[in-house]
Amino acid sequence: QVQLVESGGGLVQPGGSLRLSCAASGSIFKTMGWFRQAPGKQRELVAGITSDGSTNYADSVKGRFTISRDNAENTVFLQMNSLKPEDTAVYYCFAQFIAAGTPNHYWGQGTQVTVSS
Repeated sequence: QVQLVESGGGLVQPGGSLRLSCAASGSIFKTMGWFRQAPGKQRELVAGITSDGSTNYADSVKGRFTISRDNAENTVFLQMNSLKPEDTAVYYCFAQFIAAGTPNHYWGQGTQVTVSS
């Protein structure tokens, strides 16, 4: 059974930093990462990383967020710096798998990130 367990969300002032962690169990995944969903908005991709270290980021977070992973621990991290109020959202860890040639995702439970003074 696959589980994704997240930690590290919270309340931070604008300009501050947070680090999210997501530990996967039950399988090994080539691609993992983070989506987020703000109130009244669609879920959007924040960042993804493959097991060989290739990364991709949403334009809105480039230069401020860094995704990394520890393959030995099957864990992915999201270092978020220079946080802005518009980064406020529930952040969901994902692990991608392919079924019948189609990408699918396992999801974590979500962790709230609130950026406010």
